Amino acid sequence: MTTLGIDTAISIGRIRPVTQRHEAVLVARLRVLLIAVLFALVALAALIRIVFLGIDGGTSGPASLEEALLPDRGEIVDRNGMPMARNFPARALWFNPKAMGDGGAALTRPADEVADGIVAIFPDLDRAVVKRRLTSGKAGYLRRRVLPEQANKLHALGELALELPEETDRHYPQGTLGAHVLGYVNHDGEGRVGMEQVLQERLSDPVLRSEPVALSIDMRVQGALEDELRSGMLATNAMGAAGIVLDVDTGEVMALASLPEFDPNKMDRRVVDFEFNRVTNQVYELGSTFKPLSVAAAIDAGVVRDFSKRWNARDVEIGNATLADSHFLGASLNVPEALIHSSNTVTARVADALGPEKLRRMMIDLGMNERPYIELPARGHPIWPDGKWSRLSNMTISYGHGVAVTPLHLASAYAAMVNGGVWRPATLRKLEAGKAPRGRRVFKESTSSRMRQLLRMIAIYGTGKNADAAGYRVGGKTGSAEKPGRRGYRETSLISTFAAAFPMDNPRYVVVAMLDEPKGTQASSFQRTAAWNAAPIVGKLVPRIGPLMGVRPDMSRDVDISDLKPLIPGGRQ
Repeated sequence: MTTLGIDTAISIGRIRPVTQRHEAVLVARLRVLLIAVLFALVALAALIRIVFLGIDGGTSGPASLEEALLPDRGEIVDRNGMPMARNFPARALWFNPKAMGDGGAALTRPADEVADGIVAIFPDLDRAVVKRRLTSGKAGYLRRRVLPEQANKLHALGELALELPEETDRHYPQGTLGAHVLGYVNHDGEGRVGMEQVLQERLSDPVLRSEPVALSIDMRVQGALEDELRSGMLATNAMGAAGIVLDVDTGEVMALASLPEFDPNKMDRRVVDFEFNRVTNQVYELGSTFKPLSVAAAIDAGVVRDFSKRWNARDVEIGNATLADSHFLGASLNVPEALIHSSNTVTARVADALGPEKLRRMMIDLGMNERPYIELPARGHPIWPDGKWSRLSNMTISYGHGVAVTPLHLASAYAAMVNGGVWRPATLRKLEAGKAPRGRRVFKESTSSRMRQLLRMIAIYGTGKNADAAGYRVGGKTGSAEKPGRRGYRETSLISTFAAAFPMDNPRYVVVAMLDEPKGTQASSFQRTAAWNAAPIVGKLVPRIGPLMGVRPDMSRDVDISDLKPLIPGGRQ
């Protein structure tokens, strides 16, 4: 080989490795570029997704970790933010007969022993029912709410067929308190009866459920109302009780109670038996609590101007009917005396002078011919005479017989009578300051002022004495009405009601307390009428709830009744 050939071969050998190096570098750069492009595409896709979720609002699914962690039903709170209903993660007891495989036994031990073990953990369960479920071969719930310590005991039983799936549990931290306001959520996640039903869509909305819903209820006031109603019901052996505390200027319901109550945490028979709401769904003839409303209509129309005028107080003979007082009150009475002593005959004659059309118009303006205005789904329709009222109907309705309404109707009517004359619908939603509905005028302001005097006089001198809480200037009217039956009115079955407002020199709240069929007991001095059972409930309740709602006792203030006191025997001193 020549020198030239050797040099050429060496040169060619050097060039080839250099070319290979350049190719390797190029490939590496291409790979890096490809990876960078892929990363850019992923980042772009993520950016597009974020922008899309921002525009779309995330309504199609959890747009954030925060939303994904939200409970699937919103929270309900009272006006002060106290929780009334909220969701918690919980476990249930589920029987799975196929947990050990198809064709095999569902349990490792006899059903009797397993049933005994389950009932030992949950004493309220029926052993026979549990055993029947275990031997049925069908899967299903044995218990919907299982506490952690109970779950540990179930695990210790060692039965694979007893499963503990995690679920969402609706919990009511206050127990039975406010049960008829809240209602409950059934096994299908649907709200029932109360605000759970009314707010179903709002509480289930993926976006709106993040904010709790504030009700008008004050749970402190609610607790006091239920406590006093329960005490009064038990002391008189009444079959039920109802009560409401209403803001006279806004229509906000501060408390609403119907007894017996139920526990929304326990999905048992008691829920179905006692879910009926006596305040909004049951209509009653509320007796003499209607008398101030009738007198207010007469004052408004100019029928009653001179309060010293004497009205015939003897029995009223009309057709085949005789209208009488519970006992003889005298040959004649003026209007203040008639209200203080609760005279049917004088009230009937005042209504007769007013005329049926004007009294009927006033009742309609107060909403007493329609279902009560409130958000709850259970609202009773009044029993109302069709067409024009007869002379007799007009007289009996004036003192609360012949028309049946709910206690809520009565509370709203009293609010209008004392707040300056404006009727507003009741509401269970907390209202912002200055956002109360305008309402409609029913009474003149001067009439409302006069009625505040008259109601206060009833509490000082009349049938409402037992409701007169010192320093709170309570005013109100009793009502004791016989319940209707198949053969007319039942003399031994009464609805006892006291409708009140306080403080009467500047009314803030209406309170209505009602007992269904109270008995004469030692606690009520063996009397069944409202003066001895319903009025004392209000007298004990007002000092408990007044300070909670900004009304403190003041012995130096009262309603000026100086122009009316000389008209009654007890006020002449």
